[in-house]
Amino acid sequence: MSEQKTRGVTRRTFVKAATAAGLAAGLGPFVIPRRAQAAKTLKILQWNHFVPGYDKWFNNTYIKEWGEKNDTQVIVDNVGLVTLNSRAAAEVSAQKGHDLFMFLWPPPVYEDQVIDHAEIYQECQRRYGKPIDLAVRSTYNPKTRKYYGFSDSYVPDPVNYRKDLWDDVGMAPDTWDDIREGGRKIKQKHKIPVGIGLSAEIDTGMAMRAIMYSHGSSVQDAEGNLVLNSPQTRECLKFVKALFEETMTPEVLAWDASSNNRMILAGKGSLVLNAISVTREAENKKMPIADQIWLAKAAKGPVRRIGLEHVMDVYTIWKFAANIEGAKKFLVDYIGNFRQGFLNSEFYNFPCFPSRVPDIKQLLAKDSKAKPANKYAVLTDVLDWATNVGYPGYANAAIDEVFSTWVLNTMFAKAATGATSPEEALSEAEAACKRIWAKWKEKKMI
Repeated sequence: MSEQKTRGVTRRTFVKAATAAGLAAGLGPFVIPRRAQAAKTLKILQWNHFVPGYDKWFNNTYIKEWGEKNDTQVIVDNVGLVTLNSRAAAEVSAQKGHDLFMFLWPPPVYEDQVIDHAEIYQECQRRYGKPIDLAVRSTYNPKTRKYYGFSDSYVPDPVNYRKDLWDDVGMAPDTWDDIREGGRKIKQKHKIPVGIGLSAEIDTGMAMRAIMYSHGSSVQDAEGNLVLNSPQTRECLKFVKALFEETMTPEVLAWDASSNNRMILAGKGSLVLNAISVTREAENKKMPIADQIWLAKAAKGPVRRIGLEHVMDVYTIWKFAANIEGAKKFLVDYIGNFRQGFLNSEFYNFPCFPSRVPDIKQLLAKDSKAKPANKYAVLTDVLDWATNVGYPGYANAAIDEVFSTWVLNTMFAKAATGATSPEEALSEAEAACKRIWAKWKEKKMI
């Protein structure tokens, strides 16, 4: 994803009547006079959204309208997903950068570098009602009692599957055992594999955790104690090894975050775990395969039906930001206008303050592009099965480091390929986690 910069510049209304446009057309080039420089500047960094229509609305419409109302020049820098961590580290090192920095996962490792975002949550709750628990668990540290970020939205992570192929083998991907059995049958009959990553990227991290949580395994318990080494985790490693050998191909070992999208849209995959960017791209590009890609809830395991958010949008305000008050106001106002964000993301960004999209179930039940029109209705109960990185506890700094250094991804890949035994892979991962836990306990962050 290439990096691009979009600048939103505030301006005054200077044309009052429609006739002025007609006069301008007849008189020659239409020239917009320069207005006085805005009193303030607000700099925002966020990713290149997987639904291009969202960036078009946010960068070209929303920030300009907000800037005019608040006498502020809003500057948005959009970067690729894989660039976020390095950009954040660079800004912290320089103690200079953007006023608002948006991550796609909880960033508790930067807790000492950001303001306490509690005031923003409090004001939003006063105006718009309570946030969802998923947002709190992804931005709050119960040890330090600090909100190290603010989440406006999250992205569901349903199963995307080829209905024609699954119907052909008489199955549906409702459970992880179904995915293994049905995926094997489809691969044997149609030579089309399952596409679940086993590499150093975000989707793999989410998928492996979904398997773990549904099987009763986790990295930590509800109190934040390390519990990775368990019989349940060993069973998960054996399951993923079988899933890889029976239903997948080695290409998943070198995937990036968009590889699963490309695979299923090219007709080369029977199932992936992904956001609805898959189905939206197929619809928007009028791909013939669009009608065959359906959605299912997170798969059920032996213990529970559970998955993760695909991404967790978390805005942070650095302590060294030049316009802290403007950044706070922008977030509060954005939540007030979030319904437009939901619509322009084409149902990709779900609200962390549910009152802002009160008709969400009706919208999901009847979409103008989807075939059938209720394709997205499967997401109406997403909060019943979506959870946070760090479940059943909070997303703390140790969890963040385990996630961003791909400890679990590596563990599962080694076990799946036979590079090590499941027991050896687990032992290596546990040793890494112990070092990480010790580091953050010493810093008194967990």
